[in-house]
Amino acid sequence: MQAQHFKNHVRYYPPHHFVFYPVVLAGIVLSIIAYTRQGALEWLFVCLLFVLAGWLGFMMRQHYALTLQDRIVRQEVRFRYYTLTQTRFEILEPQLSLPQILALRFASDLELPALVTRAIKERMSPTDIKKAIKDWQGDYMRV
Repeated sequence: MQAQHFKNHVRYYPPHHFVFYPVVLAGIVLSIIAYTRQGALEWLFVCLLFVLAGWLGFMMRQHYALTLQDRIVRQEVRFRYYTLTQTRFEILEPQLSLPQILALRFASDLELPALVTRAIKERMSPTDIKKAIKDWQGDYMRV
């Protein structure tokens, strides 16, 4: 397995990204072409159905899995921070957004406490937090 870092941490789900979405996109394009050639309003309805199917497919696949994953990552960061500092992370959480906390998960144990402090003081964006990580800890089980 390839080592994970900032530039390659995005994950694709092939059935959705490379099959379902291209089919939906082709359906939208073809129904728009059919409407412009034939002028039948049925083709606009077909187009709307494809748009709705694509949107629902994306939302349903992502929403539940990502919500659960975010909760698990928050617990992981809380546990790691407490283990490393013997201080509860929950005290600092109101000063950090969820995306910042999610970005902190990639930091090594040696970097995490200092990076949490820096993220709060400098109001670092999640991208800046990720870029500041020197010893990237890959998350290979993401949704």
